[in-house]
Amino acid sequence: MIRFHDACGTTGKTVAARLLPDTDLIEGIEEVCKKNNIKHAYVTCFGSFKKCGYMNLVPKEDAKVGAGYGNVLQKDGPVEFLNGTGVVCQNNNAYDTHFHATMCDTSGNVFGGHIVKGYTPTLTTVDLIIFEIKDIEMLRVYDEETDLTQFLPE
Repeated sequence: MIRFHDACGTTGKTVAARLLPDTDLIEGIEEVCKKNNIKHAYVTCFGSFKKCGYMNLVPKEDAKVGAGYGNVLQKDGPVEFLNGTGVVCQNNNAYDTHFHATMCDTSGNVFGGHIVKGYTPTLTTVDLIIFEIKDIEMLRVYDEETDLTQFLPE
């Protein structure tokens, strides 16, 4: 079985930016988008964090799909931010960025997950490229089937 929901848009502006020390990753991405009048986007980036807050999927017997995000995991830094990708969406006319990252600690142990807004300040830099997506709406809305907030391109 193959099921999906899609929408076809176009790319607009490309913005290159550097998040300076102590800037939260998600809040920084959203502010760069706001300054450049970007409502929807795809983001790719890397850099370093003072610490990070992220979540991973965990089994949940009471969840409709048998899993859900667990508690916020916090890793003290310095943290090497190897790669991150995400989508800048809207939810009730406000930014709602869904972002995942791969990172490693000072021992080289690699870990990753869903980055939590407000928990992940930049250490030295986050270098990012933002690709504006136009002619479609990229929303994050409650999905009854999964009982989670999900990506909905329209």
